[in-house]
Amino acid sequence: MHRLISAIAFSAMLLPGALVAAKPAELPNDVIARVGDQPITFSQINTMLNSSAVVGVSIPALGTPQRDTVRIALLDKVVSANLIYLDALRQGVDRDPEYKRDMRRFENGILSALYAQRELSGDLSVTEEEIQAFYEESVVPGTELTDEGRAQIEAALRKRKADLSNDMMQLRLALLRDEAGITIHEDRLIADGDETRPADTVLAEWNGGAVTWGEVKNRLMAAGKGALKRDILAMEEEGRLAALKAEIDTRLLAQKARESGLDRDPTYLRRVGEYRKTRLINLHRAALARQFEPDELALIAYFEENQARITIPEARKIQMVVVETEREANEIKAKIEAGDMTLYQAARDHSIDPGAKRNLGEIGWVKPGEGQPALDKATFELAPAEIAGPIETPSGWHLLKVMDVREEQYGDLAQPATRKRVRRAYIHEKLDAYVVDLRKKDFEVEVYEDNLTRLAQAEANMVKRLADQASEPGSVTQQRLRELQKAIKP
Repeated sequence: MHRLISAIAFSAMLLPGALVAAKPAELPNDVIARVGDQPITFSQINTMLNSSAVVGVSIPALGTPQRDTVRIALLDKVVSANLIYLDALRQGVDRDPEYKRDMRRFENGILSALYAQRELSGDLSVTEEEIQAFYEESVVPGTELTDEGRAQIEAALRKRKADLSNDMMQLRLALLRDEAGITIHEDRLIADGDETRPADTVLAEWNGGAVTWGEVKNRLMAAGKGALKRDILAMEEEGRLAALKAEIDTRLLAQKARESGLDRDPTYLRRVGEYRKTRLINLHRAALARQFEPDELALIAYFEENQARITIPEARKIQMVVVETEREANEIKAKIEAGDMTLYQAARDHSIDPGAKRNLGEIGWVKPGEGQPALDKATFELAPAEIAGPIETPSGWHLLKVMDVREEQYGDLAQPATRKRVRRAYIHEKLDAYVVDLRKKDFEVEVYEDNLTRLAQAEANMVKRLADQASEPGSVTQQRLRELQKAIKP
C-alpha cells in the first residue's frame, strides 16, 4: 500500500519555523496549510504539480512516492510565496503607484474582454435546425448528410457568425467612441519629445476619462519601434497612435463593464485576486533582491567561502583496461600503440573488470579526487588520446585513456558568467534567510499533515482502483489494447 512520506521526513523538508499540525475540526477538507490568514489547498498544489513548466522536471505519476516528494517541495515554495505576500502587505507595497497602475491595467483588460464577449459578441453556437436549413438550401438533393459533411456545415456557419459578430463589434465600438467624444493629441506622440515630455501630459481625453504619457509611455514606445521592425517604411507615430487607440477602446469597454456590474463577476474577481497576489509577490521579491545586492567586497568574500559548491570542477571521460600483471599490461599497451589492437578490444578480451565486456572499458565521467590516488593523478595529467600505464592499484594493473574533457566552470570570479552565478547565489541565500525569519518571527505557518496524508492517500487509492478496473477482463482498456494489437500486427 502506498504511503506518504513519514512525519519526520515531512517536517524536515519544510523550512524552519513551520508548525506541523493536525487538521482542526472546522478546516475545509482541501486545505493542507495556512500562512497567516492565507489558506493553501491540496488542489492548488496539484495544479502546480501538473505543470512541468512550474516544477521544472518531469511530472511524477499519480499515486507514487515521487509525487509526494515533489508535492512537499512545492508546498514549501507556496508557503514562502505567501510569507512574502503578507510581508508586502505589511510594508504597504500595495500602495505603490506602479503596482496600482499594473492592477488598473489588468482589471481593464479583463473587464473589456468580458464585456466584449458577453455584450458585443453574438452567439456563435450552431443549432441542428440551422445545419438542416443550410443543407437543404446548399446541397444537391439526394446527397447523404454524413458526419463529416455535418461538421463542415457547422464550421462554415460558425465562421459566418464570427465574421458578422466581429463586424457588429466594430460598429458598436465606433458608436462608443462617438458617444465618448474622444480627442487625441497626435502632436504629443512624436518620438523627439520623449525625453522631456512630462508624465502627466494628456495624450487623449474624453467624457470622464483621459490617458497620460506616464501611464502608457513604455507600451507606446515599444509599439512605435515594433511598427518600424515590421515595415521599414512605416511611421513610428502610426504605431504609437494604434496602440493609444487600443488603450482607449479597452478603457471604454471596461467602463461599460463596470456600469453593467461585470466587476462583480466571479470569474473576474478570481482572476484579479490571483493576479493581485502574484504581482505583489513579484514586486516585493524584486525589491528585496535589490536590497540584498552585494558590493564587490561581499561578492569576493562569498565566492571564497562557497567556491567548492559554486565551481564545477574539470571532468574527464575515461576508458580503462585492468589486468593481473604488469607484463600483460605492457604487452597490451605495445599492441595498442602498434595499431594491432584497440583499447575496446583489450577491455573486451583481457580486462578482469567484471563489467568490461558490457561497457568495453568505458568508465564514464570522473572528477578530481573520485578515484584511487594513482589513477586520479594520471587521469588529470594525461593528454587526450594518450595511454597512461601500467599503473598499479589494489585492483590490478591499469591502462588508461582520456576520451573527452569538460573544462572547469565558474572557477574565476573575473569571468562574467562566474560573477553572475555568484551574485545570484548570494541574493538567493539572503532571500531564503529573510523568508525563514518571516516564518519564525512574524507570521504563523501551520501545515496540516493529517489532511495532506489523507488526500494523498485518497489519490493513491483512486489510481489503484482505476488500474484494477482497467486490468479486469472485458474492461474498456482491455478492449482497446486488443484492438491496438490487431492494428499493429502485420
